[in-house]
Amino acid sequence: MTAQMSCTVLAFDTAAPCCAVAVLAGGRVVAQAEEPMQKGQAERLMGLCEDVLSGTGLAFHDLTAIGVGVGPGNFTGIRISVAAARGLALGLGVPAIGVSGFDALRFGHDGPCATAIAARRGHLYVQSFDGGRVSAPVIVPEDAILNHAGPLIGARGIAPAHSTAVAIAHLAASRLGTPQPRPAPLYLRPADAAPARDSAPVILP
Repeated sequence: MTAQMSCTVLAFDTAAPCCAVAVLAGGRVVAQAEEPMQKGQAERLMGLCEDVLSGTGLAFHDLTAIGVGVGPGNFTGIRISVAAARGLALGLGVPAIGVSGFDALRFGHDGPCATAIAARRGHLYVQSFDGGRVSAPVIVPEDAILNHAGPLIGARGIAPAHSTAVAIAHLAASRLGTPQPRPAPLYLRPADAAPARDSAPVILP
């Protein structure tokens, strides 16, 4: 029996404005849920994970691995899910496996493709897969996407084959048993934080 068929993986992602969770057991997805939300992922994520697991008769101690989306996407959301995955992995003694949003989008599609994720302000995060070659991820204006997808002959827009959490679960399972780096946020642009408008306090001697 392959590692993927015998494992139980809890996968989640909060890089987009939602909490998305999926459970893979015995090589198939046994439960999934997604709740749209602009904020509040930190408060909801673990409860949603518990709800989804309990609905299948599973508990955290039944898990073989944790799969987590590492972005790109919302900075705070990515930090929430990566921190949760690391904490669960440490507490349960199981591996945490990070999966990029680009890999999740591509999962289930064969052949060359360019994957794109909304990056706000009229931009997209883009990564191209052409046979055995994978381009470095970049951020580009929306109207420049054809410069990246155009070279792929017959390029056309298609929907993902699976939801993000489901794709992460499958990919995490497929990577079990191979050396994996500790999950870390995939950031492609600086944070949106702006400098404080107030003057810095004066330190008196």
